[in-house]
Amino acid sequence: MTEDTNRKQTDDLTLSRRRFLTWLSVSLGGIATAVLAVPVLSFVLDPFFGRKRQYWRAVGPVDNFQVGTTSEVSFANARSTPWEDGFAETAAWLQRRSESEFVAYSINCAHLGCPVRWVAESELFMCPCHGGVYYKDGTVAAGPPPRPLAQYPVRVKDGQVEIQTSPVPIT
Repeated sequence: MTEDTNRKQTDDLTLSRRRFLTWLSVSLGGIATAVLAVPVLSFVLDPFFGRKRQYWRAVGPVDNFQVGTTSEVSFANARSTPWEDGFAETAAWLQRRSESEFVAYSINCAHLGCPVRWVAESELFMCPCHGGVYYKDGTVAAGPPPRPLAQYPVRVKDGQVEIQTSPVPIT
């Protein structure tokens, strides 16, 4: 009887150890899932519930831009996060049309978001990826882009040209 009693106690001990390890494994798995799910869910739901990030960013003094020219300007991205440090910059094409009129176009093609470049000789914006071409006013000249280049609001404040940034829809 003593041997049977010892065996039963050992089986109970093993069973409780198994239960403990099972409980521990399930708990740690649940914690790991929760830790990973929170950022994923916030990323997925942010476009629906997050506030729209719009800021006025200074891109340079008015005197830096000549009338009739198109210049590339860079500024802090509206979608930037604290951990992006050096990668939070984006750009736009800024045209000075007159002494007081500025227009800014997104640097990203409306087709798939490739960066467009300004070709001054032909006065066209060209996308090297899929052959998208835009006129000087940002409208589609040729290729697959479904709509014109996105525009940013521009203002002059205290002698500085400022662009109102916001996440630009690409597709």
